[in-house]
Amino acid sequence: MTRLRLTLISLLAAGVALGGCGGSPAPSTGAPAPSAPPVQQVTHGLTVTDVRGQTVSLKAKPERIVCLTGLCDDTLVELGLTPAATTTPKLVARPDYLGDAGRAVPALPGTFGNEDVAAIAAVRPDLVIGLAGVHDQLRPAVEKFAPLWLVRVKTYEDSVRYLRDVAALTDRGAQQVAAEQRFRDRLAAARAAAREHGLGETTALAMYGGTSIGVNTSDDLLGHLLSQVFDYPWPNRGGGFDSAQAYSVEEILTRDPDVVFIQSFTFGPDAKTVSAQYADNPVWKRITAVREGRAYEVPAELWASGRGTRALGLILDEAVARATA
Repeated sequence: MTRLRLTLISLLAAGVALGGCGGSPAPSTGAPAPSAPPVQQVTHGLTVTDVRGQTVSLKAKPERIVCLTGLCDDTLVELGLTPAATTTPKLVARPDYLGDAGRAVPALPGTFGNEDVAAIAAVRPDLVIGLAGVHDQLRPAVEKFAPLWLVRVKTYEDSVRYLRDVAALTDRGAQQVAAEQRFRDRLAAARAAAREHGLGETTALAMYGGTSIGVNTSDDLLGHLLSQVFDYPWPNRGGGFDSAQAYSVEEILTRDPDVVFIQSFTFGPDAKTVSAQYADNPVWKRITAVREGRAYEVPAELWASGRGTRALGLILDEAVARATA
């Protein structure tokens, strides 16, 4: 397997579900949306439960948190905090995240899932947050100097839950309420726009590509989010990572999406986006979204890496704006 292919798989693991992620599509957007539960402020605590059901305990409120996954960066920024170090520097440097201050956040060396542990230790973290299924093998080394909390997001409610958990650890309850309410307001606005513009009848597709293409299926966080607004007929194909989200251009044409959102993983200045790679493909050109100029390249660092409430709100804003333009 080439280094480029390995890098692509690492990036997709950072932001795209690894298959088998739960979360069923929302009811038709033509039906009244269920009332959102009231936003409750969390109370300060020093323990959380990881994806294995085991307790992660801290001795004091964490001041220096190292982020090995964009969900961590997103959540900290939502709470008015700054990561001590990150693996998603493009995300934290976005103007709608930390901007110039984000450029000062140290970027950790190493590949995704194989970050340089010595570099993590040098930051002197109080807590390290990584992605379950990717960073498990780092546990023995990392836990010599800091707790490692592994997270996994299947639906947007998981993103909300992690926002609450980090807020409890860092004693940022007021910021959690404000951030959670912002997201829920954006989700409600997107659903209202969907009803107004009939987006429930608009077939949408979120896809990604580098050396090959894949689809964010309906049980992936991003696919599940878009299913709250659009018709999103892209089920998981089953099997492992390489097959679960593997749709050919011909299969995409059979569902013929009206709007397409493309995350291009490009490496180097001469790398081509997915749109450029398929520009002359006769099947690609027959897809309604492509034919009508509604296949949009979107920022991969936001759509693929930012898995928290800030990213999801911004994605909803962009998706609805594009679809109703």
